[in-house]
Amino acid sequence: MEMDKGLISGSMALLVMKLLEDGDKYGYQMIEELKRRSDNTFHLKAGTLYPLLHGLEEKGLVTAYEREAAAGKPRRYYHLTEQGSAALREKERAWNVYARAVGRVLKGGACCAGA
Repeated sequence: MEMDKGLISGSMALLVMKLLEDGDKYGYQMIEELKRRSDNTFHLKAGTLYPLLHGLEEKGLVTAYEREAAAGKPRRYYHLTEQGSAALREKERAWNVYARAVGRVLKGGACCAGA
């Protein structure tokens, strides 16, 4: 089943920051990791990822640096900053509140029966 792009776009910054929480990564690595962690649900394209990363960098949530790769061409790695970690925690809290509320509505308001 194809995922609704509207559902995905609003959460992509959260997902990318979460990928960086456990260590610095380069773009292709993030694309593959997101695909793996989501059981092939998310297929992020480079044309979507890099503008997102540049926006996070402008906000001070990630930093970027280059490191030589085995093939000799340098790779650009991204690192979650302290400010990014704090923003990630807040985004996760907000997402969890949202997901619980959507779940309650989809279940027909079972949480509030008899209220």
